[in-house]
Amino acid sequence: MTDTTNMEAAPLVGVLALQGDFADHQEALHACGLRTRQVRAAAHLQGIDALVLPGGESTTMLKLLRVEGLFGPLGEALQSGIPVMATCAGLILLAEQVENPAQQSYGLLPVTVVRNGYGRQFHSGTFELECGELDCEPSLRGALPPGMTGTFIRAPRITAIHGAITVLARRDGDPVLVQKDHLLAACFHPELSVAHPVTMLFADMVRAAAGKPEQEGKPEQEGKPAQPGKPAQPGKPQKQSKPAQPGKPEQLGNQEQASNHRAPASRVGPREAATGTTS
Repeated sequence: MTDTTNMEAAPLVGVLALQGDFADHQEALHACGLRTRQVRAAAHLQGIDALVLPGGESTTMLKLLRVEGLFGPLGEALQSGIPVMATCAGLILLAEQVENPAQQSYGLLPVTVVRNGYGRQFHSGTFELECGELDCEPSLRGALPPGMTGTFIRAPRITAIHGAITVLARRDGDPVLVQKDHLLAACFHPELSVAHPVTMLFADMVRAAAGKPEQEGKPEQEGKPAQPGKPAQPGKPQKQSKPAQPGKPEQLGNQEQASNHRAPASRVGPREAATGTTS
């Protein structure tokens, strides 16, 4: 397929597409004026400007990453300095420590997460988040509107922070949206809402890193990704990310069931439930 001029000008975001709600992420990114490519093999990582790790089932993703020989190449891409957004199971793959049960991860995000930390499917829903009074970098203040909501589906819970990290949103005091350099990670699913502020924030990160202005119109999805043995032309090498600074973990309080939280909630509708996402 031949790209249009508008598509060629838009940054290209690779979306891990082994399992989970990668299609929802692609739709959300297209609405923000970005191109996407499904990543199913190492060759599909060539030439991308950013990367998304979607929600789904983290243990299944780990198995498929090994089967496809993608675990190592994906780790290199995650550390290359390109913007990365990870949601739900994607956050688990990035976490420094995973509990309930313990499992392998890339260890790039200095947090401890508990799988299904907000309860099972019954406790899933859309909750109002706290994001207007946070102590973050001046450039990020006002990026997320007060009253922003997040849809949690068998979501992981951040129970400790290790070292320097920026908390962009909380749910009843718990960090649920965090940033570490080029890594943006959410316990919830912004891709399930049209023009969600978190997706828009990530789109701004991608455009800034790629040095490309916002494009008018909605670019189409890239057609056929590069096949193994015929990689696309590589982009400019990116600066390696700095490892997280060691420090004493910040304990984030007792875990409570999501049903006891005071934030207003609405149950997950048919569309969200159909994604089958779980951490």
